[in-house]
Amino acid sequence: MLSESAGTRRCRIIAVANQKGGVGKTTTAINLGTALAAVGERVLIVDLDPQGNASTGLGVERHGRAISSYHVLLGEAGVSEAVVGTIIPNLGLIPSTQDLSGAEIELIEAERRAFRLRDALRGRPGGPRKRLDYDHVLIDCPPSLNLLTINAMTAADAVLVPLQCEFFALEGLSQLLATVRKVRANLNPSLDIQGVVLTMFDQRNNLSGQVAADVKSFLGDKVYETIIPRNVRISEAPSHGKPALIYDHRCVGSRAYMSLASEVIRRERAALAAA
Repeated sequence: MLSESAGTRRCRIIAVANQKGGVGKTTTAINLGTALAAVGERVLIVDLDPQGNASTGLGVERHGRAISSYHVLLGEAGVSEAVVGTIIPNLGLIPSTQDLSGAEIELIEAERRAFRLRDALRGRPGGPRKRLDYDHVLIDCPPSLNLLTINAMTAADAVLVPLQCEFFALEGLSQLLATVRKVRANLNPSLDIQGVVLTMFDQRNNLSGQVAADVKSFLGDKVYETIIPRNVRISEAPSHGKPALIYDHRCVGSRAYMSLASEVIRRERAALAAA
């Protein structure tokens, strides 16, 4: 697969969001980012979760996070100052630290508090969008619909939703879609749902199949064809500070994320062509 040059198309920003924890959100962010980078796309992952799991999963130690997404949100550092390299060529990271957990309180009285990340990525408050030196920016959101997630959605072109194949999946999805509608109405009129990816699918479990069918019935072609299976190698990879695609590129989970990357690229190119 050939990648287009960043000089011929605009960087697209995708918020990877779900207010529920344990649905594969961070796993999707780092493995999708790795898969995109593997086919020549230039990728930046913004770790906007105070737990910092995306940073850990990409092998960035705590001592390597002197400048983080917290400093970017508070206006104490620019995007380029905060980016650190990873073991994956073409993939950079703005790491997270526990300081980010206090950012929401610190931003309560701040001007443009919902636009802080957007302003940082654009270079100045309310300014025209500058060209970032990436093809894709993936924002790993915290597992809640708080001000950090609102910042991500306000900065993003689209939202990618990892959805675990479990009984309450549609209930949580409805809440997230309602938040997207509110952000679109009040903060970011161009925000779109890039897609919903079903995660932790167990083909031995009838419930997984039923949930997948229900979600596709509810959202139609917004659901990716690729389904991420429950896979032990995906679960093991973060403890080694590596994405699954680096830890074991032959496992079924890694192959699924490569397939997902192909779908994301197709959808992003279609969105840019329609813009």
